[in-house]
Order: sequence, then structure tokens, then C-alpha cells
Amino acid sequence: MSAMSEIPLPQAAKRVVPWWLLRHETMLAAILLVALIVLGALNNRFLTLDNLLNQGRLTTEVGLIALPMTFIIITGGIDLSVGSIVGLCAILLGYSWKNLGFPLPLAIGFSLLVGAAAGFFNGIVITRVKVPPLIMTIATLALYRGLAEGISQARSVRGYPEWFYFIGQENLFGGPAQLWLFLIAIVVSAIVLDRTIFGRTLYAIGNNETAARFSSLPVDRVKLIIYTLSGLMAGLSACVLVSRVTTTRSDMGIGYELDVIAAVVLGGTSIFGGVGTIWGTVIGLAMIQLLKNGLALTGVKGDATIVVIGAVLILSTLVASSLQRRRDGV
Repeated sequence: MSAMSEIPLPQAAKRVVPWWLLRHETMLAAILLVALIVLGALNNRFLTLDNLLNQGRLTTEVGLIALPMTFIIITGGIDLSVGSIVGLCAILLGYSWKNLGFPLPLAIGFSLLVGAAAGFFNGIVITRVKVPPLIMTIATLALYRGLAEGISQARSVRGYPEWFYFIGQENLFGGPAQLWLFLIAIVVSAIVLDRTIFGRTLYAIGNNETAARFSSLPVDRVKLIIYTLSGLMAGLSACVLVSRVTTTRSDMGIGYELDVIAAVVLGGTSIFGGVGTIWGTVIGLAMIQLLKNGLALTGVKGDATIVVIGAVLILSTLVASSLQRRRDGV
């Protein structure tokens, strides 16, 4: 794992405290473990294998987007348009297959290409025109959602071939098929971030973009790649989502951007850039999804669930801030 999220302590403390206890991910995992024990004690269906695998199935669509979002936030950027890209790609998957007569494999490829193009458009404007990522992606959030609604004309597409439902509904090697896809994406993303020059460049940009430019790092090219990757993964998420729910609608993906950003930040990635890990994001995703599920099984209603998850987010932020102050010696 990256050393970027290790919390430095005075030398005396370092001699008695194992290094892995100083990580944000370790503390978050401990909080998650306590939550699992409490929720499991409250409902005997919560900690069953079937329930946990089903939660993995439901997490995949948001998780696929959260991985490139971690890259983006580490550089100090953000992408609020991912939910709208999911909606646009889902609509174009169904529209190109049903109305344009594309073979379904070609329609899937077309949907992924549109997702990548939408992300590329975000990246090219952010890097060439220097529009701040927040403003640019708010604008394309509205643009892509409007395109999805205009193309769909409030009509859904159903009746896909049976083979298409494999990735969204079937099992592979005893687990949900899409969960394997997600696990592969996690491993690849973690290796890229922790073990490659590309990953080191993301941290350098997030820590000091000006210094990174003076060091001759390809800042704009790297940003363009990660925004394009974000769009591509949103397109992949759309395909998995359509396969799972068997239909396409223009409102698909609404609110995904908030779930994704919450998971990434909860996992310890700094919204100011320069700090974060893929493993932290995965733990953040697991915590949010399992809290939702555990609270629902114990009879907690929707509004109260939002309150509890918000409280956990605040608690995590306070812990992180406390550790930051210790690191800075304040």
C-alpha cells in the first residue's frame, strides 16, 4: 500500500505504535468491523453469505466509477458529471440497439465509446481552456442528462437477449459476475496508483501542480487520461446497471456522483489532493453500502439511514482532522 496516507507521529510514538495502525484505512476498517458486529447482532440475516454477496453486486456500479474518481480527487480535481454519463450511456445502449439496429455487442461498444468521449470532453476543456473542474462538470452534468432525456423521449428499452443479463444477474465461481469485474478493476487501479510512475504523477500533481509542471511532468496529459477513464468507467457501469435491471431509463445514475465522492472521501482521499488510496475507497464503499443494508434490515427508515451515514461521514472527517493536527504538531 502507498505510504501517502500514513499518519506521521513523533519518533517516540513511532517506536511503540505499529506502522499499520497509523493509517486512515486501518481505523476506517476498525469502525467498519464494529458496525458489522453491531448490525449483525441486531439482525441475523445481515451477516449471511448470500446477503453480503448481494451487497457486493449492488456496490459494483458505483464502485467502478469510484476507482477513477479516486485518481481525479488525488490530483485536486472532481467530476460531478459521472451520474449523467451513466444515464446517457444507458440510453444510447438501448437506443442504438433498438432504434438504429446496431447488433448488441456493437451497441455496448458504442455506449463505452460515448462514455469515454464524454470524459474526454470534460478533460480537454479543463486542461486547455482552464475551466475549473467543479464548474465544468456541473455544466456537463446538466448537458449529459439533458441529452439522455432528449434522446429517450421518456421511453424505456426492454427485451434484451438473455446472454446480456449474465454480467448483471448471474453468478461466476460462486459470486456475482459483476463483482469479479469490480475486483479486477480494484487490483489494476491499486497497482497503477501504487506501483507506477503514472500513479506517482497523480500524487505530485495533487501536492503541488505548479511544481509538477516545473518538473516537466505531463500534467495536462495525465489529467486528460483520468477524466477520459472516468467517463469510460461510467459507461461500463451503465452497461452493468442495464444488465441488472433489464431496462434503460434516462434517470439512471442520478445521485451516483454523491455516492461516489462520499465513498472516496470517507476512504481517506483528501478533497484538496495529494493523499488517498484505492484500498481506502474500497473500504469507504463497503461501509456506506453495508450501513444502508444493515439499517434497512433492522427496520430503520430511509431518512434515518441518511442521518446515520451522514454522522459516520462527520465522525470520519473529525478523526482524520485530529490526526492531521497531530501530524502538523498543532
